[in-house]
Amino acid sequence: MSLSASNAMTIVATAAALSLPISFCRTTKLSTRKGVKGGFRVFAVFGEQSEIEKKNAWSTLFDVEDPRSKFPQSKGKFLDANQALEVARFDIQYCDWRARQDVLAIMLLHEKVVDVLNPLAREYKSIGTVKKELAELQEELGKAHRQVHISEARVSTALDKLAYMEELVNDKLLQDRATTSSEEASPSPSTSTQSLDSVKRKPPRKCLNVSGPVQSYHPRLKNFWYPVAFTTDLKDDTMVPLDCFEEPWVLFRGKDGKPGCVQNTCAHRACPLDLGSVNEGRITCPYHGWEYSTDGTCEKMPSTRLHKVKIKSLPCFEKDGMLWIWPGADPPSATLPSLQPPAGFQIHAELVIELPVEHGLLLDNLLDLAHAPFTHTSTFAKGWSVPSFVKFLTPASGLQGYWDPYPIDMEFRPPCMVNSTIGISKPGKLEGQSTKQCSTHLHQLHVCLPSSRGKTRLLYRMSLDFAPVLKHVPFMNFMWRHFAQQVLNEDLRLVLGQQERMNNGANVWNSPVTYDKLGVRYRQWRDALERGDKQLPFTNST
Repeated sequence: MSLSASNAMTIVATAAALSLPISFCRTTKLSTRKGVKGGFRVFAVFGEQSEIEKKNAWSTLFDVEDPRSKFPQSKGKFLDANQALEVARFDIQYCDWRARQDVLAIMLLHEKVVDVLNPLAREYKSIGTVKKELAELQEELGKAHRQVHISEARVSTALDKLAYMEELVNDKLLQDRATTSSEEASPSPSTSTQSLDSVKRKPPRKCLNVSGPVQSYHPRLKNFWYPVAFTTDLKDDTMVPLDCFEEPWVLFRGKDGKPGCVQNTCAHRACPLDLGSVNEGRITCPYHGWEYSTDGTCEKMPSTRLHKVKIKSLPCFEKDGMLWIWPGADPPSATLPSLQPPAGFQIHAELVIELPVEHGLLLDNLLDLAHAPFTHTSTFAKGWSVPSFVKFLTPASGLQGYWDPYPIDMEFRPPCMVNSTIGISKPGKLEGQSTKQCSTHLHQLHVCLPSSRGKTRLLYRMSLDFAPVLKHVPFMNFMWRHFAQQVLNEDLRLVLGQQERMNNGANVWNSPVTYDKLGVRYRQWRDALERGDKQLPFTNST
């Protein structure tokens, strides 16, 4: 005995909302019912095509096989990895089919509305009949739109399942790396037999240990090009002193205008060279006037004979409005990464700020957006609502992705850079669910240079794809600096507290959760680098 059309809709809607296998529901034809004066009722599309659908010019777009009969059957209560993958594949196929049916049902109903309102057709109908037919169509449109919302919930559930499966895989990889070879030979039998529901209830595993006083930086972390200053901060007769990996350096321009980076210590009496001056492309020590070129060679020694003296220098390069150095012992890479803002953006602010925080903790903070509505309540996140669930969605082997529900794209770029693009309608307000839905955007670059074990040199660049007139407003750079300091101060008191606890033995990555994904991957990348792994995780680097 077949089900009525409305009963079938109720069953399918309930099953979709509960994410149950829809194959348990019987299909029904598109049902029409003629009224006294040509009225009719369109219920929904759930199976075989009607004559109306066949005649529709768009029907070829919706001619997709119903996947419900192919729902994967599991033999037991639990799903193994292959079965879980089949369920996920079915969910995606069903969501595609369901979306096409939803759109088609609404299109057909709208065509009926047009027919009812046709002036020629109205000549043969009373006003009462037209009103009745429109009321019936309005009711059916309401049902169709509710079905669309059910389908949206189904898509969200499918995405959640995929996210949990990805967590399982990443968690297993982490466990394998942390165990000894003997432990790897006998993995836990429960790993592949957990149901998807049990995964949701599983508490997060303590998979990272970042605790204790900050140790000296590993030499492998130095073998990268590091941006250390903005081009605009280095004139022909100026210097830029900085610390990098606990060593003092100074930047200046040589006779040819090209930048150089030398040790900020005179070979004579260890006087800081940045206390002196730059003359004719050489940096001059203020103590006895010794002068050094950009490669560290001492070219002038007043009041004595010239001796062969040279101080340490680093490879230095200028690109994309930034000055780069290579502090490592390995030969420098032949190419530098690009840190230019995306096309259509103009740079509005470039700031350099010294912070009393270890650079890894600062990166952890910048790669975390879930804290914004709790921490930045006086600045950019003022008025933000607190979402019920925050996720960072990213490819399984990537260091970039986007935040849900925030319209923000984010990327960690080794060794210490964070790129983010924020969709906004006006400063401090979020608009849309993705950056593509937003008409205006803010792009940010954060560079966290490891100055010392307790200090970070932060380079911040802000770019906008709107309001170009702001570039010409006097003293605007002071306003941007003030705003950046406000935001950083909101973070700083918390991160300093973390640093104190960490130095006393607390693990700052004790219980990572879903929205910590990008920060966890940064820590995994850094651990693998320091271990000397040939293939670094989430990158193509070797």
